[in-house]
Amino acid sequence: MSSDPETVSGPPEERRIVLLMAAVQFANVLDFMMVNPLGPRLAQALNVGASDLPSIMGSYTAAASVSGVLGLFFLDRFDRRKALVFTLVGLAVGTLLGGLATSFTTLTLTRVLAGCFGGPATSLTMAILSDTVPVQRRGRAMGVVMGGFAAASVFGVPAGLWLATFGSWRTPFFAVAASIAVAAFFAMRLLPPLDAHLAGPRPNVLRGLLTMASTRAVQLSMLLTSVTMMSGFILIPNIATFAEFNLHFPANHLGWMYLLGGIASLITTRVAGRLIDIGTPTQVSMGATVVLGLVVWAWFAEGIALPVLVLSTAFFIAMGARGVAFNTTNSKVPLPEQRARFQSAQSAVQHAAAALAAFASSKILAERPDGGLAHMDRIAYLSIGLSLLVPIIMLLVERELRRSRQATPLEAGATTTV
Repeated sequence: MSSDPETVSGPPEERRIVLLMAAVQFANVLDFMMVNPLGPRLAQALNVGASDLPSIMGSYTAAASVSGVLGLFFLDRFDRRKALVFTLVGLAVGTLLGGLATSFTTLTLTRVLAGCFGGPATSLTMAILSDTVPVQRRGRAMGVVMGGFAAASVFGVPAGLWLATFGSWRTPFFAVAASIAVAAFFAMRLLPPLDAHLAGPRPNVLRGLLTMASTRAVQLSMLLTSVTMMSGFILIPNIATFAEFNLHFPANHLGWMYLLGGIASLITTRVAGRLIDIGTPTQVSMGATVVLGLVVWAWFAEGIALPVLVLSTAFFIAMGARGVAFNTTNSKVPLPEQRARFQSAQSAVQHAAAALAAFASSKILAERPDGGLAHMDRIAYLSIGLSLLVPIIMLLVERELRRSRQATPLEAGATTTV
């Protein structure tokens, strides 16, 4: 360990931190994702319509958005390790209480509590990654951390479904709360102090925020975040219900849908990270957008008679690859001293866009007498239209970054890095 608390002696320590952040991302994303496949069970247990279920996810993301805004004013004031542990503990408590909910209202309130901590936890994970990995290796690092998202599908979501089958819908909440608590323990034990950003005079927070927000690269980055999240989360809360009731996919096989998709995504996120380091995030995003658009058109809009597992796996692959490209691009936007603040702003925008998309889908969709969802084709074409904008905006962000500034020594990796 070097004398600088935010640097270590070489790649082995860097890899340890990257893997730890992937584990934290796994626990955090699993908490966010687990409600979706439980949808049909929650609708029955809590006596609500299937078309109302996106509101549960919307409540989480809306709360995460608000906490992201608040994080703009204080996250850069603390050691990132301590801040991350605090948010993970709060997330574990909120998730545990969700398993004790007795109604749609109480479950929604506990998801709000979880979202208040889940948003800042995501921001801090990405800030720590940007602090500790130089830009020339960040694509691969993002691929590993985004693999936490895929791993949540490979292991967590199917396991949650099977736990709900053998226990009840409450069981996955308890299991996820325990996994988050474990992540918090290892974050405290294994992360070095991450407080070098606290050196020097404290800048005026509001002035720093206004300066950051006035930057064209930041503005384009937030637009990219909004469009990316809306294109995905107008569909994601409805996948399990659509597969089970519209496509008559067996409920006890839903775990396999997430398992196979997650395994494929876990592999392709690593490949996407390496391709980004060789080429550009925009190139990877373009390829992923083509695949994603075709899958959404075939699956949700036209109902083409292809096996559900084939379409769902392709969907997860494209979403994972696009996510790596998206996060790699955005990691290059903030200056080192702005990273936690920028990630808080991005988390706020990200979760607000996801909440808006989830609430919008619940308004556009209607429940059919057989329990299926009507008007999914409208949702599909809206998602495709938004997806087509993603690589265009990503290209604008990259061009603006090249135009606006040269890499600093820290970003270029000229100094010691993690």
